[in-house]
Amino acid sequence: MNRFRKIIFPFFISFFAVLVFVSCNQTKQNEVVVYTSIDQVFSEPVLKTFEKKTGITVKAVFDTEEAKSTGVLNRLIAEKSNPQCDVFWSGDPMRAGVLKQKGITEAYQSSESKGINPCFIDKDYNWTGFSARARVLLINTQLVKEQDYPKSILDLTNEKYKGKFAIANPLFGTASFHIAALFTELGDKKAKQFLEDLKKNDVIIAVSNGDVKKKVSSGEIEMGLTDTDDANEAIKEGAPVKMIFLDQNGFGNLIVPNTVSLIKNSPDNANGKKLIDFLLSPETEKMLAVSCAQMPLHKKVTTPANIPSLDKIVPMNIDYDKAAKKDEQIKEYLKEWVTK
Repeated sequence: MNRFRKIIFPFFISFFAVLVFVSCNQTKQNEVVVYTSIDQVFSEPVLKTFEKKTGITVKAVFDTEEAKSTGVLNRLIAEKSNPQCDVFWSGDPMRAGVLKQKGITEAYQSSESKGINPCFIDKDYNWTGFSARARVLLINTQLVKEQDYPKSILDLTNEKYKGKFAIANPLFGTASFHIAALFTELGDKKAKQFLEDLKKNDVIIAVSNGDVKKKVSSGEIEMGLTDTDDANEAIKEGAPVKMIFLDQNGFGNLIVPNTVSLIKNSPDNANGKKLIDFLLSPETEKMLAVSCAQMPLHKKVTTPANIPSLDKIVPMNIDYDKAAKKDEQIKEYLKEWVTK
């Protein structure tokens, strides 16, 4: 009996160890970690749908509204030598450009990117764009007559709008992307003069795009720059507001696609690619069109009637890599500008 135990006991120990190893491996293979700057209320249902379709568990890290995009961005930069994330889902291409420049992402050309305009895809495939928002001017129609609507973002320096409009803090989120895009479009000198003139015109710096929406909806201010998803929320809530696409006879309105990137040396590269494929699919674009009024980049995606068509908007011709570099270059200037 003792001899039998001596033979059989090591066998069971080895067998148990193999089971534990296989179980751990299976758990690891069925997980994917995503960092995202998209509002949790909109991104989480998409990620839950991916879980149901694939059986892969999604571990998501979300940004706060106030520190939109910068929180998870800084975390990815800090983790460069020891990546903890597989996929970065950004609300704009600029953050993806910063990660590319720092060597944190790697190329991945998804089959789901077919049909997306190449202008929304990084030339090296370190990020791919999908479901877009646009920067718009949200106007309280009870406070502003139609003939007084600005036609260009540059019109906001006009004295008749003094103290009557807001922008979100330009150190964060799509507001910072918007300013960086203006710097690449206008050049440093003209862009700085524009910002100085905004200050002289008593621009109100709101906490976030959502805060801009609230201030305009309530009538606290007449108008403010925000994103189409926030503007559509205000319209759905029944606020007396209208969104305006600016510079349609000039350099165009800024279009802000979501982007998705694969993290270099990520814990689960294969599942990261599966999640990227799903995020780039027409199915995801349809979900985001319904939930937060985002504009699909794939053609023929069915959307609600209130979703603007990209075919009817004159877009700003923006070099996203240049905008990402410019954002880094003007940070200190913007910090000073905000606190003036």
